Amino acid sequence: MTAITIKPAQPEHIAALRAIELAAFETLRRAGAVNGSPVATSEEQFDQLRLEGVLLVALLPGGIPVGFAGAIITENWLHIAEMDVHPDWQQQGTGRRLLNAILSEGKMRGLQGATLTTDRFAPFNAVFYAALGFIPVEGDDLSPRLQTLLLEETLAGLDPKRRIAMQLVYGQAT
Repeated sequence: MTAITIKPAQPEHIAALRAIELAAFETLRRAGAVNGSPVATSEEQFDQLRLEGVLLVALLPGGIPVGFAGAIITENWLHIAEMDVHPDWQQQGTGRRLLNAILSEGKMRGLQGATLTTDRFAPFNAVFYAALGFIPVEGDDLSPRLQTLLLEETLAGLDPKRRIAMQLVYGQAT
């Protein structure tokens, strides 16, 4: 198994992170989670995550990026905005390592927990997050922030029947 290092992303990684996100889009398309033209986070949005939130990159020896996780900090929560692993490196533990690293960062910052929105049916999304302690948040339990995020995703063309919000409260993880 190739040694992968997780560290804070730098400006020189951003172009590669966009390429990883576009490649991972095809994995999501095959699972029925997305359709249409592939889209990636803009360089400006990545830079904002890097400077104001948390942006971690998974690197091969030699500094080649193969995955990333980015989160914003809002209302004392770490919100995981995007996490992708290049298809050539999926199902090798890279995503789990990235998620654990970003969750540790949120815990070190004294945040209440972590939230995310994801596809409820793709086997590598909600099921993966649930295995790491995230629980679904629906109905009256949705915060206004998560309600707004789910609405924005619907307006952007994602199928609301497939979307789910999840959260992990630090100290209550399984």
